[in-house]
Amino acid sequence: MKANEVSKLTERPISTLRFYERKQLIPEQFITRDDNNYRVYKAGVVEYLQDVRMLLTLGFTVQELTVLISESSATEKKALVTGKIKYIEELEAKLEASKAFLKDVMEGKAKFQAQCKSNSSF
Repeated sequence: MKANEVSKLTERPISTLRFYERKQLIPEQFITRDDNNYRVYKAGVVEYLQDVRMLLTLGFTVQELTVLISESSATEKKALVTGKIKYIEELEAKLEASKAFLKDVMEGKAKFQAQCKSNSSF
């Protein structure tokens, strides 16, 4: 696959693919060169890049991703992933507290306001 096809399938600009390559986030096993020295991406790169995108969305830094795909120790990789799981659990707790607060607002139990009218859009 050429870069433009990978770009379309991953919804990532070609410049992002180049950035990933410079940061060694795309392993060499996924890239070859054709006779004109153009990059050719091998099968599996789209799924791999979707995983990279998810990890970035979860808050992993480029440096942390480099550790995850490198030959780093399993202990180091496990510590990174465990840290993100803990972060997500803390975020879930904050979201749950926010949801409970908003329910209190809706029911007029919040200290800062009067009760919402029953004919309101809530």
